Amino acid sequence: MSRKRLLLVFALSTILVLSGCSAVDPASNPIDPNNGFWDRYFVFPISFLLDWFAELTGGQYGLAILFVTIIIRLLVLPLTLKQYKSSKAMQLLQPQMQEIRKKFKDNPQKQQEETMKLFTANGVNPLAGCFPLLVQMPILIALYNAIMRNGHIREHTFLGMQLGEPNVWVLPILAAITTYLQYKVMPQQPNAQMQSLMLIFPVLIFVMAMQFPSALALYWVYGNIFTIIQSYFIYGDLRKGASSTRGVQ
Repeated sequence: MSRKRLLLVFALSTILVLSGCSAVDPASNPIDPNNGFWDRYFVFPISFLLDWFAELTGGQYGLAILFVTIIIRLLVLPLTLKQYKSSKAMQLLQPQMQEIRKKFKDNPQKQQEETMKLFTANGVNPLAGCFPLLVQMPILIALYNAIMRNGHIREHTFLGMQLGEPNVWVLPILAAITTYLQYKVMPQQPNAQMQSLMLIFPVLIFVMAMQFPSALALYWVYGNIFTIIQSYFIYGDLRKGASSTRGVQ
């Protein structure tokens, strides 16, 4: 499965799963750490952290979500660094990949086979960039549960937005823009599919953010900003390398 398709599956799966969650009455299903594996190890810890940080910040759950977002992104950082190594290796392989495209330009299947052989021989995983997103899917679902099943968070208002209710325009637009920007700051491969993904995925995020609680959209905005800053420092040398390569061509 290509990276584009995998990311689309991730987005659509998140929409379906969270939409299913919204059908459950939160009041009838309070968070209980003794209520199975999911509540004990996913929902309760996130809810506890949100309550704890809110208490530290004078009851501001919007700021609590920021701190929890930073913690989650730091936990995913090892996978992000693995993605960085894969991106760097992909950049070094660009000349050989271009040769394969030229050599087998009339045979897409052979072109794909030879490209995969090149990746395997050099220990490169083209799907490494998807791992952080896939890891975050259960976290997103747990965060949704922690918000909707915790009355303090669900009813809290932050910057005029009730965190348990959707925000129709502001947060969805911010989520879409920051999603687009986080793709822009990453080193781009000369791949038409990835270019189209830069346009499709922000639209999906916009639609999702319009449907889900403001707290979840706020998490996306915070997470995207974190990724933009992180990418600026991690991928700086790759962007310079890509620019110099284009200059030589």
